[in-house]
Amino acid sequence: MAAPQFGAALLTVLLALATLASCNTEGDILYTQRQTWKDPNNVLESWDPTLVNPCTWFHVTCNNDNSVIRVDLGNAGLSGTLVAELGGLKNLQYLRLYGNNLTGPIPASLGRLTKLRNLELQENALSGSIPASLGNITTLQYLRLYGNMLTGTVPLEILSLVLVGDLAELNVRRNNLAGTVTSSTQRVSKIIQDTLKTAN
Repeated sequence: MAAPQFGAALLTVLLALATLASCNTEGDILYTQRQTWKDPNNVLESWDPTLVNPCTWFHVTCNNDNSVIRVDLGNAGLSGTLVAELGGLKNLQYLRLYGNNLTGPIPASLGRLTKLRNLELQENALSGSIPASLGNITTLQYLRLYGNMLTGTVPLEILSLVLVGDLAELNVRRNNLAGTVTSSTQRVSKIIQDTLKTAN
């Protein structure tokens, strides 16, 4: 009798430690991101890495398992780059970083955020190409990348979300993208782009 009870107690402790470790990992990821940003308005002041998890931090929302599901930092006055580690926020559903002065590329690792619904990086100064890995996020409903300095074309992997995913809006206008985006299906409510651009 004692062995099964000990086994159950040990399993409970291990599950609790795994949950705690996951939360600490997510806090470490977000704190790494905080360290790369300039924050003149101190909106990230509550992002204290000594806390058990990031669920008490302002602009961060967690689920009942204390896992991060939202990061809401639109129009926060932030500048700097996005870290690749953000792709480790495995339960993230909303990443809203619009209206800041974020620079550099969109990390390809964001394609690992397979529960993401909204990716809002519009009105920043992001550059480089749109990562094809974002096409892995079949749960993605809103992909807003307008008002940046992105180049290249919209990857076919992202366009395929029109057919195999839940994509309701793809907005890439006001970038330096080549080509056009069209949809032959009514599943997408809006695809917003600049007027026709042709590559020379």
